[in-house]
Amino acid sequence: MGAGREVAISLDGVRDKNIMQLKKLNTALFPVRYNKKYYADALASGEFTKLAYYSDICVGSIACRKEKKEGGADCVYIMTLGVLAPYRGLGIGTKLLKHVLDLCTKENIGEIFLHVQTNNEDAIKFYKKFGFEITDTIQNYYTNITPPDCYVVTKFFTQTKK
Repeated sequence: MGAGREVAISLDGVRDKNIMQLKKLNTALFPVRYNKKYYADALASGEFTKLAYYSDICVGSIACRKEKKEGGADCVYIMTLGVLAPYRGLGIGTKLLKHVLDLCTKENIGEIFLHVQTNNEDAIKFYKKFGFEITDTIQNYYTNITPPDCYVVTKFFTQTKK
């Protein structure tokens, strides 16, 4: 990589024809196996789920779903965000997360959150860079991985009145 050279990172939506890319990434990235509901939610989320391509190679993804909080306000749950190890540090995860944060602002969503394993310091540091904070700890959230505990990591947006 030459200094200052702009790398071609592009985002693409997840559709039936490329959902296998997301499945392969998840298998490579995460210690958890995702079920049909996860992939149905990913497909249904529209712009909130994206694949990231580095020079036309699929190297990362973000998959979110919109939810209703008690009281009816919209929020977004980040189901997964990951980039293959050789491609980390190139701004791909940042581009994926910023895409979703911009959508949240555009759609006037007040909150975005995710679960992070308590020992995943890289992820916690990454999210804190974008204004997320640890808002809860859940004991024994994960069943087949150690440690089983997670943090709920949340970013709140100032909503504009409709």
